[in-house]
Amino acid sequence: MTVDDTGSGADADGRVDPHAAESGEDPLALRLEHLILGAERRYTPFQAARSAGVSVELATRFWRAMGFADIGQAKALTEADVLALRRLSGLVEAGLLSEAMAVQVARSTGQTTARLAEWQIDSFLEGLTEPPEPGMTRTEVTYPIVELLLPELEEFLVYVWRRQLAASAGRVVQAADDEEMVDRRLAVGFADLVGFTRLTRRMEEEELGELVEAFETTAADLVAAHGGRLVKTLGDEVLYAADDAGIAAEIALRLIETMANDETMPELRVGIAFGTVTTRMGDVFGTTVNLASRLTSIAPRDAVLVDADFAQELIRTGEAPASEAEAAEAAAAAEKEGEQPPTYRFALQPMWQRPVRGLGVVEPWLLTRRSEAL
Repeated sequence: MTVDDTGSGADADGRVDPHAAESGEDPLALRLEHLILGAERRYTPFQAARSAGVSVELATRFWRAMGFADIGQAKALTEADVLALRRLSGLVEAGLLSEAMAVQVARSTGQTTARLAEWQIDSFLEGLTEPPEPGMTRTEVTYPIVELLLPELEEFLVYVWRRQLAASAGRVVQAADDEEMVDRRLAVGFADLVGFTRLTRRMEEEELGELVEAFETTAADLVAAHGGRLVKTLGDEVLYAADDAGIAAEIALRLIETMANDETMPELRVGIAFGTVTTRMGDVFGTTVNLASRLTSIAPRDAVLVDADFAQELIRTGEAPASEAEAAEAAAAAEKEGEQPPTYRFALQPMWQRPVRGLGVVEPWLLTRRSEAL
């Protein structure tokens, strides 16, 4: 066969010359790379930067931001890499992005897709490439499976990204002012599995992985279904945000109730705070986030603790009464006037004020679902 002169060792059919393995790279890995990238290795980093019309320094910053290791001057880059450099640098030249923002775009995209790719290979693809017949190796099955899945997964990825982009853009344009686009008032919640460290010492790795995946899946589904946004998962902990305090409260209680009904799951505790939050690259930062984390660490098992601002927001929006005494008075007054008494979804119970490391004295409130009988 005719081998290209680019160093990939792959021909048009994705076959690799045995001599390509002399570089120490696995022939199947080279075949898969050629299949997935859809282009041949043609450029060293210096050549790619020159072809894209950018400096080697900027090209290196973009490459590292996307999460890729330095490759020296190996001929390992394709036409697609050159095109990506041109696009990013073109946005900078047109004044649509600053250079720092372009690097952030590369970093956020790289971090997000890296995790997705790892999951697809470790979980999804691994299961599909089990040899269907005795004597077949996974190597023999992998290439045709990837060849079939690649276009479908690519289309689905673009679809989901557009959907998420539309939802995010909608939230931004509804912001009251420009400052609110970056620093917004949100409800931020942490949900944490109790005793997870002890579990890691008792459970087999596979069991532990299944538990974490079940927890993350359940949390992600509940957060999305009730109108929140899953910010990130940290194994035994999830971080979510919501524009509305009532939504955040409903998610927290649903998480507690759902996990409590699953005998395989440890107990859960949730902490929520409400206030100004800085958003960067899909993540959230600030005192409000730190407070939510601290409330989670002191919350009782299978319970939700919220801060005073969150409690006041529920009271202001009519989702919870300031006290049961006030709720009883309002009900009595409504009955006297022949009117329908106010209904509340949630109940709030003030807890003892306590010092919290780095945040001073806080006033936590216990959040529960209000009984219809009250």
